Amino acid sequence: MSTFYITTPIYYVNDAPHIGHAYTTVLADAFARWHRLLGDDTMMVTGTDEHGLKIQRAAEDNGVTPQEQVDSTSVLFRDAAELINVANDDFIRTTEPRHYAAVQELMQRVYDNGYIYSDTYEGPYCVACEAYYAEDELDDGNCPIHQRAIERMVEENYFFKLSAFADQLLDYFENTAGVVKPDGYRKEVLGLLRQELRDVSISRSSISWGIPVPWDENHVFYVWYDALINYATAAGFSSDDEAFEKWWPNVHHILGKDIIRFHCVFWPAMLLAAGITDLPKYYVHGWLLIGGDKMSKSSLNSVTPAQLINGDDEAGYVAFGVDGFRYHFLRDPAFGPDNDFSYEQMVTRYNSDLANQFGNLVQRVITVTGKKCGELSPAPSPESSLAAEAVTAYEDTARAWENAQPPVALDATWRLIRETNEYLAANEPWKMDEGAEVDTVMGDSLEAIRIVCILASPAIPAAAQAAWERIGLPGKVEDQRLPEAASWGGYPGGLTLVSGDPLFPRLKG
Repeated sequence: MSTFYITTPIYYVNDAPHIGHAYTTVLADAFARWHRLLGDDTMMVTGTDEHGLKIQRAAEDNGVTPQEQVDSTSVLFRDAAELINVANDDFIRTTEPRHYAAVQELMQRVYDNGYIYSDTYEGPYCVACEAYYAEDELDDGNCPIHQRAIERMVEENYFFKLSAFADQLLDYFENTAGVVKPDGYRKEVLGLLRQELRDVSISRSSISWGIPVPWDENHVFYVWYDALINYATAAGFSSDDEAFEKWWPNVHHILGKDIIRFHCVFWPAMLLAAGITDLPKYYVHGWLLIGGDKMSKSSLNSVTPAQLINGDDEAGYVAFGVDGFRYHFLRDPAFGPDNDFSYEQMVTRYNSDLANQFGNLVQRVITVTGKKCGELSPAPSPESSLAAEAVTAYEDTARAWENAQPPVALDATWRLIRETNEYLAANEPWKMDEGAEVDTVMGDSLEAIRIVCILASPAIPAAAQAAWERIGLPGKVEDQRLPEAASWGGYPGGLTLVSGDPLFPRLKG
């Protein structure tokens, strides 16, 4: 059995979660669900990043301790993951004892291996990024990400010899197949690596809210280096050697393009410096934009998952439900580039794909079968014209998930839905008399729905399970195993169908 370990970035708890956070998390969850269907032993991890200067200042402003501050905000991200039906196997917080132990052990290894030294840092620092910048990286003196004024820092720090790993990292990113998807971001990483790599500060002596440096009690680790190690912590580093050996060789990080430098340059170099030679692979996506601007609380342009899932009369949003929310963010934003969020497009996609195509197909097939085929459902025909369509749908869906292209995967799955609707329109079973001919048409349609339920379940798990049960099938969709489960002929017939309200009622946007 293969293993598959996927992580989201851990989210910084100075803000409430918005749909940008949810987008990344739903992507990771869908990849994990797909790999579980393939039979891979899969682990998906998300969580929160809870140290750093922003947290310390926010706590001071609110009159609470930093721990009280992060306790109250971390739960918002845990609740958001539950709201969007994310089946994560772990939720890690960087204030947990297991993470303290992992950070101190990994960085002690780096120190013992001679890749950390003491020096004075003087230069620009962005509190919003929790990141140091070189002068030539600034944009008119501002942070290149947040476009806000930087602060000037002067303090004694420990530095990591990032420059020592340029050649190893270049070799890894040049010669490892599929190391970054889409490939355009791999080229961006190579561009960063071909510049002169500067050694980087890894500690702070001017703040106390962080993980203590084990060889110097006057310093805490700079938040980014603490945060990156969470991926190893969750895999068992320093706490469970057997688990770490199992998961770490197959680790995949999903992340936004703005944190490539930390994840694809600093992080693999830290691993190499600690003697860990299995390096991550990456799925990188662009930003979700609103009106062309990156979503952020400071810009007052955030949309929360709950507003779209449950509806928001004040904002004018209808309720899309959990699966309607998930489907939009997996189907519409192209994976890789920036994408503008469009509420109108979300309504259109919901009504087209979910209400009119999938939901209507399930409803119509159950209704017609009940009227024309007796109490028990018919089985499909081995020679059905839909059989070839099902083969193509599976092959194209699987290829797209492998290439980290959820929108392409869902389009391939939905082609089978469209073909089945056209098959019904061409045969008009509602006009047929009871008998073998109508049994064949409806059995074929039920089989197509069975396969669609499996292929669509990473995106719409609750609706896929509901449709599965309505066509009389026992058990759980998530327990099916591909590719065998997508083979034509798996619907046994002789089952009792269950009518119900529309899976996706049409929306008036």
